[in-house]
Amino acid sequence: MTSGAPKNYRLTLAAKEDLINIARYGDANFGIEASNRFRTKLEARFQELAEHPMRYSAVNYIRDGYRRSVFGVHSIYYVPEDAGVLIVRVLGRRDPKIALRS
Repeated sequence: MTSGAPKNYRLTLAAKEDLINIARYGDANFGIEASNRFRTKLEARFQELAEHPMRYSAVNYIRDGYRRSVFGVHSIYYVPEDAGVLIVRVLGRRDPKIALRS
């Protein structure tokens, strides 16, 4: 499986909306600079997931095939793919069984 090709991540529309909401909340509550730093670290975690998709636990009890990486108060739900990972959702304190419904 080591083809040498770089691994990347993709975001679902729902994950993109989650990031917009995280940005708005962070900007309003912590300031734009701190909010930007947080999102930079979050994007670094996405890249880590792409490069090492099996590092974090499977959560088949929530949704078959999904894995979760906890990042502060957020949980990143993702699915490993050949070229990296698909970031499905980035949830704060929301119930994942509801948020991850098909």
